[in-house]
This record gives sequence, structure tokens and C-alpha cells, in this order.
Amino acid sequence: MIRHIVLFAAKDEARLDQLIEGLAVLTTIPHARRIEIAHNRKTDQFDNDIDVVVYAEFNNETELAAYKAHGLYQQAIRLVRPFRELRFAADYNVSTDAATRR
Repeated sequence: MIRHIVLFAAKDEARLDQLIEGLAVLTTIPHARRIEIAHNRKTDQFDNDIDVVVYAEFNNETELAAYKAHGLYQQAIRLVRPFRELRFAADYNVSTDAATRR
């Protein structure tokens, strides 16, 4: 399973709802096993610059690539880009890249 995590900081907090609305388009793309768009609660004691988190799970690299190639993904980029200051993304394979503790 591939996890795809993207963190966003808004240019203007007054436009945060527009940023989230643009990202919500991603939830309609069929390739993800799970996708969440969430406000950051900003409870970290060191850093609270991130406003929105996108968390998605995919069965494999092929489905992640199909998700990123989907027309709605491109639409979300166009909708979100004017409202974001920062964007950080990470993808990893849970079975081969992650150290886990049970």
C-alpha cells in the first residue's frame, strides 16, 4: 500500500475555505482506497505553519500514478494554486519503506 501525504499552508487564512474546496475535488477521483482532506488542528508545540493535510492510500504505484494523471487532479491543482503558500508532499510504500511498531 502506498501512502500519499500532502501538507499545505494558505497564503491568506481568510481564503482557507477556498483552498479546502479546491482540494475536495480530489475526493471524487476513483483510484484512492481512502482520501481525507483535513484542517490542521495546530496543536504542535514547535510549528503550526501547515493549514491543511491531504492523506490518501493507494493499493499500488499504478493507482497513485492514475490518480495524479486524472483530469480532476489537474483541476484541483488549478483551483488550489492561487490560495496556497507552501506545499509539501511525501509518498511511501507501507510494506517496504516504513518502520512500524505494534
